[in-house]
Amino acid sequence: MRIVVVSDTHMPNRGRELPAPLKMELNNADLIIHGGDWNSIEVFEMLKGYAKVEGVYGNTDNQEIRSLFPRKQVLKAGKFLIGVVHGDGKNKTTEKRVLDEFEDKPDIIIFGHSHIPYLRFDQGTLLFNPGSATDKRKQPYYSFGILEIEDEIKSKHVFYSNKNK
Repeated sequence: MRIVVVSDTHMPNRGRELPAPLKMELNNADLIIHGGDWNSIEVFEMLKGYAKVEGVYGNTDNQEIRSLFPRKQVLKAGKFLIGVVHGDGKNKTTEKRVLDEFEDKPDIIIFGHSHIPYLRFDQGTLLFNPGSATDKRKQPYYSFGILEIEDEIKSKHVFYSNKNK
């Protein structure tokens, strides 16, 4: 199973179209997971034209997004469990907050909020923040993630400097 992971798209403020590098990868997606801060239902409408879309709402999402997606959820992909939560809140680091969200630790936790690409194991759980495909803030590159799940988990970021090429 090939999963494209995005978060913090902040559209339309940070772009009116999905970036070209993301669209290329979406063509091969079996599932798309969004880690919150979509900012408009149009993002969901664009993504669902490629594959099934799962996700959560983030701290900047409106009521329309909040009515479609939960604050957090756990998905099953093959033999693996994937927790999804945005990661906003007070105190602690974003990573500590997302770990504390799940009593029974899933195999993977997808999160966003910081716009900082992150890929690391913590006590056997893969923490995966795709960064932002449209709003890199102080990061040198825009980014999103890819998970390939079969008998094992393969994960990577895709980085690019131009959203239109």
